[in-house]
Amino acid sequence: MCGIIGIYNKEKTNFVNEQLIEGLTYLQHRGQDSAGIATLHENTFQIYKNKGLVSEVFHSDNISSFRGNIGLGHVRYSTLHHSNIEEAQPLYINYPNGICLVHNGNISNSQQLKKELKTYNRHINSNSDSEILLNMISVEKEKEENIFLSILSVMKKCQGGYSVLLLIPDIGLIAFRDPHGIRPLCFGKSINNDYLFASESVVMDGLDNLFIYERDVDPGECILIKDGISHSIKLIENPILTPCLFEYIYFSRPDSVLDGISIYEARKNMGLKLANRIIDIFTNEPNTMDMDCIIPVPDTSRITALKISEILRIPYQEGFIKNRYVGRTFILPEQNIRQKSIQLKMNTIKYIFQNKNVLIVDDSIVRGNTSKHIVKLAKKAGAKKIYFCSAAPPVLFPNVYGINIPSSNELIAFQKSLKEIEIYLGVDKVIYNTLEDVIEACNLGNSKKIQFETSCFNGIYI
Repeated sequence: MCGIIGIYNKEKTNFVNEQLIEGLTYLQHRGQDSAGIATLHENTFQIYKNKGLVSEVFHSDNISSFRGNIGLGHVRYSTLHHSNIEEAQPLYINYPNGICLVHNGNISNSQQLKKELKTYNRHINSNSDSEILLNMISVEKEKEENIFLSILSVMKKCQGGYSVLLLIPDIGLIAFRDPHGIRPLCFGKSINNDYLFASESVVMDGLDNLFIYERDVDPGECILIKDGISHSIKLIENPILTPCLFEYIYFSRPDSVLDGISIYEARKNMGLKLANRIIDIFTNEPNTMDMDCIIPVPDTSRITALKISEILRIPYQEGFIKNRYVGRTFILPEQNIRQKSIQLKMNTIKYIFQNKNVLIVDDSIVRGNTSKHIVKLAKKAGAKKIYFCSAAPPVLFPNVYGINIPSSNELIAFQKSLKEIEIYLGVDKVIYNTLEDVIEACNLGNSKKIQFETSCFNGIYI
């Protein structure tokens, strides 16, 4: 799971370096391992990338000299068990033409493709599927001059979920999305016919309102921006849009719109569904609806918790304070790193919990590490009873499309029954949304009902 951005300014003296960095700041939540940009000026690439946050990687000394009216940017979360600077993006290959790439997602058949690349004498120097993807594009571009036909060949060979931006001298800025639209990609346009592609629409809202959101890139679609003109071809016939459901539950910012769905509205509707589920459960257990307050786990569950508070007419309280300088924990690569980050991540406002029965709302329960620590904090702060709610359904299966959930054995819901989860977390009750309710919550109010990629919840892989 990463964040990507691409900008094409029609005016050659309107350099994109500062816009790229500002845009990456709006996507920082999608990747904190590394950040990088590439610009193209007079057919020469300038590339700078490093490990760290956007604010740590870029400063005037290393990017003020960047020229070019076209560029790419990337923030990265590793889905591997390590994070190397060699795998930071953008990635570059010099043949044919010279190709620069940024990629969000995961190529699930990368090892098969790596073997195929050996027949073309291509050496892969990292464990990154993005390097494999870049070399596949290079091979197909070498065989077929027409960029659209080259990308079609890549789509037919590469399985998984991916959104990709390419920069190729003498050709232009290219964007394409996998045939199922699993990973997000949208684009906007300015009144000057400048173009912007990004993982989330919030980037277009943020860049001084220069760009107006046009639409999402369709699954299986390839868009070329050349000489200030966009050329679009849907390379895959009759694709079925199935975006990743976790984007709406957890990854994306609430001020973004993905494939026509407001993230804010989706999370609010998840709260509606969860509130109704709580009512159904406690209706069968008389005199047990005894919560004194509803407390969200910051930040992604706030909207859901507010809606639950409204429906149940139980006060909403902010009881947890988050250290904003600690990244998202469940997708960190190693267990000991996750555990240390969890300890640093959260603190409590003690009087909110003291002698209270609390309903804690989180976006999901994945491995259970964060949830268990949160419960310990609530108990230490003096909570009497603790009910724990998850906006997401139980996470049961690995994810192969760009989220670091490699094994079912790490997942608390796969290993334990609901009662065992309650005992492990140390809570009085655990309440999950159902998969059907989350899907319906995302589609509420939308005339066009979307199917979703839900493999980590039901084990059904595209």
